[in-house]
Amino acid sequence: MISDITYNLLVVDDDERIRNLLRQYLIKQGFIVSTASGSEEARNKIKLMRFDLIVLDIMMPGDDGLILTREIRDNSQTPIILLTAKSGTESKIEGLELGADDYLTKPFNPKELLLRILSVLKRSTIEENIENEIYFGDFILNIEKRELTLSGERMYLTDREMNLLIALAKSPGQPLNREKLAGVDEPGRSVDVGINRLRRKIEKDPRMPIWLQTVRGKGYILRPDR
Repeated sequence: MISDITYNLLVVDDDERIRNLLRQYLIKQGFIVSTASGSEEARNKIKLMRFDLIVLDIMMPGDDGLILTREIRDNSQTPIILLTAKSGTESKIEGLELGADDYLTKPFNPKELLLRILSVLKRSTIEENIENEIYFGDFILNIEKRELTLSGERMYLTDREMNLLIALAKSPGQPLNREKLAGVDEPGRSVDVGINRLRRKIEKDPRMPIWLQTVRGKGYILRPDR
C-alpha cells in the first residue's frame, strides 16, 4: 500500500492494452481502479461513482479527452491527468487551460504515471484541507472571495497586500521565508515593505504585531484564532 487512504481512480483510454496494463499496475499499488474505453462510458461511470482522480487519454474516437475534461471541470474539481500521443504542445496547453492538473506523453513508464498521480493527489488533498475562511481577532479573511472584513465591514487591500495575506493564510501557524513570499509579491518590490503596509492595516500596534509576526531567521507567520 502506498497510502493509508484507498483512492478510487478512473482510467479512460480507447487502447485496451494500455487500460489493462494501467489497471493491473495501479491495483498493485493499492488503488481501486475502474476503466472506460471512451468518453461516453466514462460519463456513465462518473455519474454513478465518485473518483479521486481521472487518468484521461486525449486522442479517442468520438468526443476526445479535451471535450470530456471541459465537461468534468464544469461540474467538479476532480483531479485529471491527461495522456497524449502528440509530441506538440498545443493539446497539452489546451488541456491545462481547460483545468487538467497534469499530463504525460506516450509512451511512458507506469512508475512515472504513479509518481504524478501521487503528486496530484497530495496537492489536491492539501488544497481541500485549507480553510476558506481564516479568523483573527475581529477580522475574517475569505480566501475564495479575496475579501477581508473587520467586524463585518469590508477592508480595502491592494492586490499585492491580499496576495501576501492569502499566502500566509494558506500556511496558518507556519512561517514563510522571504523567498517563498517573493513568489507572490510584485517583481522588484520588497516583501518587507508589503508586510509593513499590511501590518498598518490589520494590527493595532504595527510595532508589536499580534497576528502578523516575524519569526527570527525563518520569515513571517500569520497566527489566526482558528
